[in-house]
Amino acid sequence: MTLTLLLYAEPLAAEGLTRLLEADLPDCQVRVAGRSSEGPLPQLVLWQPEVGMEPLSVLLECQRLQERWQPAPVLLLLSRGHRLSRQQVLALPALGVLEAPGSERLLAAIATLRAGGRVLDLVDGPVAADDPAPGIGLGLGQWLLLSGLQQIDAERSLCQRLIQGEAGPLTRLVLEGRLRELALARQVLLWLWGPVSLAWGGDPANPGQAPGGAGLPGSSALTLSQRSAASIWGTIEARLQAAVESGVANGSGQLLAIEGLTPQRRADLLLALMQQLTLLRQRLLDDPTLQASLTEHWQRLQPELRRQALRAMASPYVQLPLAGDLQPVADTLLRSSNLEGAVDDLPDPEPLLSALVQGRPVLVDGQLVAPDEPRAVLHLEQLVSNWLLRSAEQIAAEVLACCSGWPELRRYLLRPELLATRNLERLRNQLNAQARWSEWFERPVELYESRRTLLCLKAGQVQPVTLTEPRDAELRQLGWLPQMVTLALETRDAIGPQLQRLVKGLGDLVVVLLTQVIGRAIGLVGRGVLQGMGRSLGKG
Repeated sequence: MTLTLLLYAEPLAAEGLTRLLEADLPDCQVRVAGRSSEGPLPQLVLWQPEVGMEPLSVLLECQRLQERWQPAPVLLLLSRGHRLSRQQVLALPALGVLEAPGSERLLAAIATLRAGGRVLDLVDGPVAADDPAPGIGLGLGQWLLLSGLQQIDAERSLCQRLIQGEAGPLTRLVLEGRLRELALARQVLLWLWGPVSLAWGGDPANPGQAPGGAGLPGSSALTLSQRSAASIWGTIEARLQAAVESGVANGSGQLLAIEGLTPQRRADLLLALMQQLTLLRQRLLDDPTLQASLTEHWQRLQPELRRQALRAMASPYVQLPLAGDLQPVADTLLRSSNLEGAVDDLPDPEPLLSALVQGRPVLVDGQLVAPDEPRAVLHLEQLVSNWLLRSAEQIAAEVLACCSGWPELRRYLLRPELLATRNLERLRNQLNAQARWSEWFERPVELYESRRTLLCLKAGQVQPVTLTEPRDAELRQLGWLPQMVTLALETRDAIGPQLQRLVKGLGDLVVVLLTQVIGRAIGLVGRGVLQGMGRSLGKG
């Protein structure tokens, strides 16, 4: 079948693209816009905007091409000097977006669009040269806040690279302690400068992220073979599986229970959860009666899903000695673990399920977008990644508790450093203390500020991503101690401006006293002394 392609580009670029497409796609008929007005309707529109074109002009022209040549998809080729931010690129209506593509990427994208899919392939690298530098357009205090966060992030990255290298046990402990100190310093900095960050309008917890954006988790290459819910889930599943298999390091700045597992068991647990989630989605898809109340069935099936993931991770065929007898590891862990409770701090699963099961639109950054748009796919990937890591955390915490009373199990599931009882108990105590601190102080602050922290797999690391969403219902369900924390925050916000005015008034009063009262008195005394000395000299 012949492909009719309409090309919009500058003359030299159009000539090169025409030769490339005609050489590598024999069944492709290329028409260059402006050269011929007659011909069949195009099946694909290829547009390469001029370098330095204004972002708004790119958006409007892309919308015009999409509306004019519909249903032909638009493939947008961006040069390296383009002025669009990542969020602006994600908002483009084109079904295909390639940044500085080579011939292989271009041909693969054309094949995907011909099959009814969608392509997003951006170059991961430093920001463009025309992006505003940190501090431009900000006040002194805001610039200091941004600078401090960037310094903390730079040192965290250095510590994480050293941990991933060939660091000894003692060096690793020191670096992990330093990471916890940096995380605490970051939280204190954000807490002190909370009103400033709200006035700034961005997200100080993610200084490299544009205001209101969801960021790009992991790789910026996204390909959908079809625009259906099944294709969306297949893409998300493949990306997360690749991220897990490449290694999962802790870059969240807090202790994680899955760190206690060996890298292989950690990967097995995450992959087992992914497999169980795939089966659960298929079960909801096959039974139309379950789709009437997706959230209810999701919550009801979660404990069984976690039990099956734990069984797959521990292997149902492995037996280890316990009190002189061989015991099956998986069955013993299931009997000793409590996986019935809900996973803490998970968002409402209804948007995720309705998009992945029924293909409904997703609310992203206040806009209702189709589930196959890049912004929606990346947002859904964040939600799935957060569920994956939070569920793994609950299972890993139960495994650590079981290993405390089963020494032989430690060699099978835990890292070599945790073979010692003291190290294992220290880790469990630190995890319990962190959980209590989060429940009593950190979570009330997040609820009051309408923030939610997601744990996402990004570039082989577990990293936090902050979303802003209403959490008033959860705020009203807090106990008395967390309520006191929110009351203290409200009191600080209410009294803070008055205290600033009081301090400013006292400062003005001190200035008046020093200049008008004490200064004049000193001047009068000095003048009297000089007059007295003059008279004494005159008499002499």
